[in-house]
Amino acid sequence: MTTAPLVLYLAAMLFQAAPSGSAPIIDNERVTVWDAATPKTYSHEFVAIELSDGSAWLGKAGSKPPSQGRTIVIELKDNKIPPLANASGLPNAFPRPGSKKVLENKRVIVWDYSWKPGEATPMHFHDKDVVVTYLKDGTLKSTTPDGKVTMNDYKFGDVKYNNRNRSHTETLVKGSQRAIIVEFK
Repeated sequence: MTTAPLVLYLAAMLFQAAPSGSAPIIDNERVTVWDAATPKTYSHEFVAIELSDGSAWLGKAGSKPPSQGRTIVIELKDNKIPPLANASGLPNAFPRPGSKKVLENKRVIVWDYSWKPGEATPMHFHDKDVVVTYLKDGTLKSTTPDGKVTMNDYKFGDVKYNNRNRSHTETLVKGSQRAIIVEFK
């Protein structure tokens, strides 16, 4: 086999082995999260986030998101956990200055938020579990009320599930960062 056909053969094998969204990237008692390039029908209500522009849709069970490319799909399981009462004395995480509410229904609130370099968010309390989909490459410094600092590097397309009952502030220390945040009611 000459070099050109071998390269084409290896490229075809890699393309076939690429992730197709057949396995969830997050699966827990609240949600199943998919990184999908090809729309499929989902068995639960869902929130779909188009990575190319950060647009979001709410979908009904038995439907497909109107996707044009790589999409994060957050299927909402029937296990509902109510928000915590906020006894922290801090404001809830959302709404916060600079945040934009994108969607809301009886199950979720979807926020669009961009961090500004060197500008800390207000210290806040997360009363709800969330799924965060990152749309840029950047490093966020998280600082808890007791001063503990954690550096978090996020890249375009990263998705993270965060449990409620957390307090912290966040500061963009490197790159840029925008996220679509889905809070669960």
